[in-house]
Amino acid sequence: MKKNLVILGATGSIGRQTLEVVENLAADYRIYGLTAHHQGALLSTQIRKFQPAKAVVTAAEQYQSVLAATPEWAGQLLAGPEGLIELVTDPAVDVVVSAVVGAAGIRPTLAALEAGKKVALANKECLVAAGELILAALEKEKTAALIPVDSEHSAIFQCLQAIAAPDLKQVHLTASGGPFRQFTTQQMEAITPEAALNHPTWQMGGKITIDSATLMNKGLEVIEAHWLFGLSYDRIKVVVHPQSIIHSLIELVDGSLLAQLGPADMRLPIQYALTFPERKGNPFSRLDLYQLSDLQFYPPDGARFPCLELAYAAGKAGGALPTVLNAANEEAVRAFLAGEITFLGIPRLIEQVMNEYDKGINRDLNLETILAVDAWARRVSRQYLPG
Repeated sequence: MKKNLVILGATGSIGRQTLEVVENLAADYRIYGLTAHHQGALLSTQIRKFQPAKAVVTAAEQYQSVLAATPEWAGQLLAGPEGLIELVTDPAVDVVVSAVVGAAGIRPTLAALEAGKKVALANKECLVAAGELILAALEKEKTAALIPVDSEHSAIFQCLQAIAAPDLKQVHLTASGGPFRQFTTQQMEAITPEAALNHPTWQMGGKITIDSATLMNKGLEVIEAHWLFGLSYDRIKVVVHPQSIIHSLIELVDGSLLAQLGPADMRLPIQYALTFPERKGNPFSRLDLYQLSDLQFYPPDGARFPCLELAYAAGKAGGALPTVLNAANEEAVRAFLAGEITFLGIPRLIEQVMNEYDKGINRDLNLETILAVDAWARRVSRQYLPG
């Protein structure tokens, strides 16, 4: 029997690629629900093609246009953040792909897990800002499952299937290094949003592409790995690997390294998350070993890319400081893309907001506290912006 699938963030990069994967897995999955924020026109196109039972548009001004563009659709169109909760907790839903960008994905992802759903997680901010709550939901709801979609965490997850837990020493998250890996600090001050959006190996959404360029993406992944795999931060390493062929490695106690290799194609970890523990064939790209002439590895440069160190500091401090880090970063990226701050202004703004936060408070976290801290960090971030 086909499983009913919901895609949160269906119009984004991961959402669109998930739809490609599901078309290849048509015998196993039915598109039950699709959601979007501002891209109402694309959501309408997806609704007409896939005929989901439900869809959600969270931007109120898009609701009527989506409704008007899908007159023959027999499904139900929901609105706002409340619509996301209604969709992911629908008893008919089996699997939820969480691909909403940023902190907006926290509440529906948590609701899906609390409803006992299998969640394929492509929203790293959920674990960064609310890792404690996510793990608590997994512990409480025995039918719930969380499978990583990020290529690096998928690689580690796949490698871990081959070993016993005591055999693991540490993990190595690979980072492409972004387009500015060899820039001087002076050159980095002059980086434009257009240049930062031009990633050398991956085609991604705007926010994650900027995060990749600052190495904040890797910092967020370090915190995510802490929660996903139950590892202390000294057992999570980062290595710059510009070719993006090895997606991450695990190091065993005897010194052996296990790695997962593949082309820079997000459809592969998406499919693995959906079909786990099985594997299915597909027509997607394959890695040609004979074309691999050089694989390079470098340590990350914390002086030129301070976002990575900020993420480690937030993760080790714990409490709500990772929430502050995440919210300040989202605001800093928005400000950079709007031309309000420079590229190096991103880590400076994040550090300012983190320094404003009292690390000793909010140790007992709940969703309301996390969302309140998130709102506080955004407000303070905007106060630090010039003008």
